[in-house]
Amino acid sequence: MDYNSITTHHIDIYAFQRDLLTWFQEEQRDLPWRKDKDPYKIWVSEIMLQQTRVDTVIPYFHRFIDKFPTIEALAQAEEEQVLKSWEGLGYYSRARNLQAAVREVHEKYGGIVPDNPKDISSLKGVGPYTAGAILSIAYGLPEPAVDGNVMRVLSRILLITDDIAKASSRKIFETAVRDLISHDNPSHFNQALMELGALICTPTSPSCLLCPVREHCQAFFEGKQTELPVKMKKKKQRIVQLASILLSDKEGRLVIQKRPPEGLLANLWEFPNIEISLQYMTEKEQLSTAIKNQYDTRIENIEMIGKIQHVFTHLTWNINVYQAKIDKIREQKNVKQVTLEEIKAYPFPVSNQKMLKQYLDSNHL
Repeated sequence: MDYNSITTHHIDIYAFQRDLLTWFQEEQRDLPWRKDKDPYKIWVSEIMLQQTRVDTVIPYFHRFIDKFPTIEALAQAEEEQVLKSWEGLGYYSRARNLQAAVREVHEKYGGIVPDNPKDISSLKGVGPYTAGAILSIAYGLPEPAVDGNVMRVLSRILLITDDIAKASSRKIFETAVRDLISHDNPSHFNQALMELGALICTPTSPSCLLCPVREHCQAFFEGKQTELPVKMKKKKQRIVQLASILLSDKEGRLVIQKRPPEGLLANLWEFPNIEISLQYMTEKEQLSTAIKNQYDTRIENIEMIGKIQHVFTHLTWNINVYQAKIDKIREQKNVKQVTLEEIKAYPFPVSNQKMLKQYLDSNHL
């Protein structure tokens, strides 16, 4: 289906805008990034809200803006500080891309977030949705901001049956927004579509009887609201079996290592770990051998202290967590021995934060 085969003639566009905007002005949630139209704060919030729930984001947003209140503050911060502030939100490439883009804004645009589609879309990590959100919400431009909520709402209102998991479908929804958007208040219009998807036009069991634009909705009239949007099923996740170990010396310092600068969880710190293979050695033997080879140290009293499952979008880590005593280790780049106090300054993935808690609990620390 292309957009030309989707009609909006059944919609009184002015009435649709009025009903949607009236509802939003009365029912919108009190969210911290809605306090003002600072494009930097809106930008930070939109990046945080990608793949993360609003309730989870709010405390992170407050802490992040307190620590990096301006473009300049974030541009000049150490990456490790930024990752530490992001710790627990996941998808850490979002934070690295945000800082890289903010540095470009600081250097190239004098600290002013661009107010046009061409320049803002050239920034690292700023895709069509984020660009549209900043341009419409902060600058009042009638640009589409199409996220999952918007696609779900419009697929029902306009009876769009294209698979929303396909990248090519986005253009259909962007064109629809351009047809429907309020030029008087594009900021509230885009936010209202997103809010409607979050609160009323939900993925399952949409609250059609409470919907302010029900009279404009084709899916409601045809009883197809629960069949839309059409979304292709995701591929099966890959499962990886890992063993991770907390190694302490006689002073109680723990060994931590930095992940590579590219790829999954790039530049975060973690405890030593290996992927377990099916071979003649037991898991404990594989782990001991790997530690002796990597760190050139003697390992004693190795014991399992817990299990953790960590789910990403494309794979699942099943991790068995161990602890052991070691002698001094061979010095090497991106490996440190740190005290329990010092470790607080380093950014870790959520899985490793859970490991540290298991270690502290098992040793009554």
